[in-house]
This record gives sequence, C-alpha cells and structure tokens, in this order.
Amino acid sequence: MSDDIPAVLPKPTRVRFGVLAFLCSLAFVLYIDRICIGQASTDIERDLGISHKWMGYVGAAFTLAYGLFEIPTGYWGDRYGSRGVLTRIVIWWSGFTALTGAAWGLPSLMVVRFLFGAGEAGALPNTARVLARWFPATERGRAQGLINCAALVGGAVSPPVAAFLIKLVGWRWAFVVFGWLGVVWAIAFYRWFRDEPDQHPAVNEAERNLIAASNLSKPGGTSHPSIPWRSVLTSANVWLLGGVITCTAFNSYMYFFWYPTYLKEARGVSDVNAGLLAGLVLAGGAIGSVSGGFLVDLLLRRTGSRRWSRSGLACCGLTTASLLLWSSTLIDNAVGAAACTAVAAFAAFTCIAPWWGAVTDISGPHLGALFGLMNSLGVPGAMSSQIFLGSFADWMKSQGHSGRDQWDPAFAIYSLVLLVGAVGWLFVNPTRQVGQSSEQE
Repeated sequence: MSDDIPAVLPKPTRVRFGVLAFLCSLAFVLYIDRICIGQASTDIERDLGISHKWMGYVGAAFTLAYGLFEIPTGYWGDRYGSRGVLTRIVIWWSGFTALTGAAWGLPSLMVVRFLFGAGEAGALPNTARVLARWFPATERGRAQGLINCAALVGGAVSPPVAAFLIKLVGWRWAFVVFGWLGVVWAIAFYRWFRDEPDQHPAVNEAERNLIAASNLSKPGGTSHPSIPWRSVLTSANVWLLGGVITCTAFNSYMYFFWYPTYLKEARGVSDVNAGLLAGLVLAGGAIGSVSGGFLVDLLLRRTGSRRWSRSGLACCGLTTASLLLWSSTLIDNAVGAAACTAVAAFAAFTCIAPWWGAVTDISGPHLGALFGLMNSLGVPGAMSSQIFLGSFADWMKSQGHSGRDQWDPAFAIYSLVLLVGAVGWLFVNPTRQVGQSSEQE
C-alpha cells in the first residue's frame, strides 16, 4: 500500500445513544410513578376518607421533599458521579411507590409520599449532568427534548394504565406493580453505564473526541471545585429561571395531579375515559417537549443566538399555552376541551428544552447542583398548584357550585400564571454564566 494513501479514520461509536436510551427510559418510569396517583386519587379519597383539600396536601408533601433534596443529590452527582447516585434514587423512589399502596390513612399516606419525593429528588439534575458529559453541545437540545418527551409519554400512559390496573387489582396493588419498573431499570443501568465516556470500554477515540470538542463540562472527581454561592445567589439568571419554572410547574401539576379528577367531576367523564383524555393532554405535552428540543437546536444553528433559541422560544410557547388553556373552558364537549388543553400542553412543554439549555449554559462545572437549585425553585409552583385547586374546588362546592361551575374558574388563574412566566423569559440572559461579569460575555 502506498504511503501517500491516507488512513481511513474510524467513525465515532454511538455509545452515547445507548446512554440516551437509558435516560429516556428513566424519565419514562419516573413520570409513570409520579403521575399514577392522579388517576387513583378519587379511589384513595373514598377509601381513606380524604377531601380534595387534603389530597392536595398529599401531593404537596411529595413536592416539598422533592425540592428539599434536589440540591444535595444534584451535588452528590457532581462530587461522586451519577452512576451510583441515580441507581440509589431509582431504587428508593420505586420502593415508596409500592408502599403507597400500604397507606391506611391520611398521615401514613403523607409520610410515604414525602419519602417518595425525597427519593425522586436529584433524578433530573443528574440526568442533565450525564447529558453534559456524554453529548456535544450541538446534539444536546434534541437529546433533552427526547428525554422530556419520554417523561411525558410516561405521564400520558400512566392514567389509562393506572385506570386499567385499578379496575383489575385495585389501587393498592396497582402501586406495587408500578414500583417494580424502577428496580429493573436500576439493575440494568448500574451494570452498563459509566460516568465518563473514557471509562466505557465500548467508546472509541473518535466518539470521545466528538463529545469533548464542544463540551464545556469537564470531568469531576474528588477535586471538584466548591460552588461560588455568593455569585449563585446574586445571579439574576438563577432567580429568573427559578421563577419561570415555578410558573410552568404550577401549570404542569394541574395536569399531573388534578386533571383526571376534573374530567370526572366537572365534565362527567367515566374513570377509564378520564384516564384516556388525561393521557391525551400529556401526550400533547410529550410532542411539545420533543419539538421544543429540535426547535432549540434549529434556532441555535440558524441564528447563532442562545437568547432566541432559549428565551424567545419559551416566551412564545407560554403565551400560546395561556390563551389555549383559557379557551378550553369555553368548549362544552369534554373531548374537544381535552383536545384544546392538549394543544395548550404542547405549547407549554416546548419550553422545557429551552429551560434545560439555559440552565446548562449558565451553570458551568456545577450543573448538577445548580440544576437542582433552579429546579427546586419550581417547588412553590408545584405545591401551590396541588393545594390551590383542591381547596378551590372544595370552597366552590361549599358555595353551592358543582360541575364546571365548581372547577372552570380556576383555569383563569392558571392562564395568568403562564403569562407571568412568559414575561419572565424576556429577561433571561443564557449567555451569562454564573459568576461571569458583563465584560466577559
């Protein structure tokens, strides 16, 4: 062979797509286990003698624990690696998913759901950390969109599957069935995954170079730098991104927790059909989340602007979602109202990938901890959503209202909060990393 003939360079391996498959399946199981209680809530309320108001507090107990433990478990991933941390997270939450079926009253149910929330905390911060290490920046938006889509597909199938299982074996054993999914995932993940691409035996040098070429996140380890908390707590971006996730969480948890009950009580839909229509709404969100991921990458390539691909896209999405959600209350047909709400969910969930992208942009080497911080700032929105709608429905009932008159007026509040989130996005600057001065941009 002539020395003048250049050697054929090996193509990059595609191990990172195996990593993505694990992260997508993680998100799928996470949302199945998180959302199945929404379909079961009417049976739980009846059997345990719980009102809508107190069922809202049960949901809030999960959300409170989730927020409290987001930062520590995100930091543990930064400090020790995500392989062991994610395995522990999934086994923990799976156990308390199953134990939900053992609750015998309101106090035990609240304790179990609080511990369930503590177990789920850190899953998404560590997912973001894994993405930052295993994917080049130019592929991250699509990967984020697919993960978010998988989560919402899990959410979409959860209500109808839960309705089927509850009818077949009762709500208690349905939670046991859901709990086993995560255990299987955790065993497979721990055996196959490695924290860094250069630790995985199936990754070749071409794939390692592809990932490293545009990856600003460097491997951690025991020398991981301390978090600059003063810069973090004085960063406008941190508080703005926390604020917009509060607004979107307020909206999302209405879908996750209360929408099946709304369909049954306000729209007169049967249990099984309520599960199907609630799944339709979350399917709209799933399509929106993956579409948002592709739009983020497309806008970044076409415009070169992180502001347009993050803030501009998200502002438009939340504004559209606000208008459509309110419009759904003007539709008399239950299927038509759910379809309109599904389009509203599509618009709202296009904003997830821009949010992930902006958080990754500003966090630098502290992505796990800062993602956990900003994600936990959404907890007030998630908690208040669950408490608000349950309490509102009970109060309206006490005033003599029933059906749609009891529930629909609350949707005006949800629409207004989405508009507040849209305005907040206008002030987010994803080009400024935490601790970076304006002269360094």
